[in-house]
Amino acid sequence: MSSVSNPGCEDRDVTITVCPDGPLLVRGPATLIDADGNPISRERATVALCRCGGTSIPPFCDGTHKKRKTRRT
Repeated sequence: MSSVSNPGCEDRDVTITVCPDGPLLVRGPATLIDADGNPISRERATVALCRCGGTSIPPFCDGTHKKRKTRRT
């Protein structure tokens, strides 16, 4: 298994913040894995993961949710 370095992430807790009608903000040394089990490279210590499914840069948020009229519950 290969390891993926996460810039700016030391031995810290991982926190995931649910933004209302927006992305999941992942802070800390979490490793992201795609559907095939491959690690996804992170460029930042905090990343925003898309929840609306409309992003053009999956799995990361690109702000598309702001253009959608439907609100999540």
